[in-house]
Amino acid sequence: MLDQKTLAYINMYAIMGTLENLCELDPEARALLTNKKPVSLAFDVKGGPKATLTFSNGRVRLTPRVLANASIKIPLSSCEKFNAVVDGKATPIPVKGFRYINFLLKDFDALTKRLEGYLRATEEDMQDPVFAERSTVLMMYVIAVALSQIGDYDEIGRFSASLIPDGDVQFSVKDGPAATIRVRDHFLSTIKRRPENPRAIMEFGSLALARALFDGKVNALACIGDGSIAMHGMINMIDNLNRILDRVAVYLA
Repeated sequence: MLDQKTLAYINMYAIMGTLENLCELDPEARALLTNKKPVSLAFDVKGGPKATLTFSNGRVRLTPRVLANASIKIPLSSCEKFNAVVDGKATPIPVKGFRYINFLLKDFDALTKRLEGYLRATEEDMQDPVFAERSTVLMMYVIAVALSQIGDYDEIGRFSASLIPDGDVQFSVKDGPAATIRVRDHFLSTIKRRPENPRAIMEFGSLALARALFDGKVNALACIGDGSIAMHGMINMIDNLNRILDRVAVYLA
């Protein structure tokens, strides 16, 4: 069973937060925001996550709080309501920024649909090597951020996180994208860059392997056995992070 609060944090920081990376990787997404006036969109979820997305000069930046000067403010009364908005089952009502409604209905909607296309790619989509690479990189960042949200808010994830000592874990693809899973007092946070001094490393041998794992087409234990997934450092950190990783598929299904 999914915990709605955990899902809300994943939707906010792992899914919406990956709009940052979408605009870095995808020229069409970037073009939607080029030569437009800067706009900031704040979501304030009662009992849940808060964030402001700033759209400017073809880029997106997520700030994990509600900025006072946000162009658009959308309060949600519960995590369930926010999750319904993300799923397209509810329409958010701004309390500020009605003059930006055209941005919400056109540019923001187009961006989120483009991201969804990459994250829910079809077999046909994945035949295009450029699309496949972008899709896999975006999926990796979603998973890396979702790991921290599950470790912090999901009951099963919190138990595993309680066993992880302080330090940085490198979550990466060989010669490709990398993220840091930072553990402090059993609280996890994700930084979308390679750590300088990781205490443990989990690295996929290639983007193709990472994608096959994300899609459930290969067995992780078999890949560890044959060395295509490299694991180094504190085994306790990796073991418990792997247990949290098992929960990611439940939330992103």
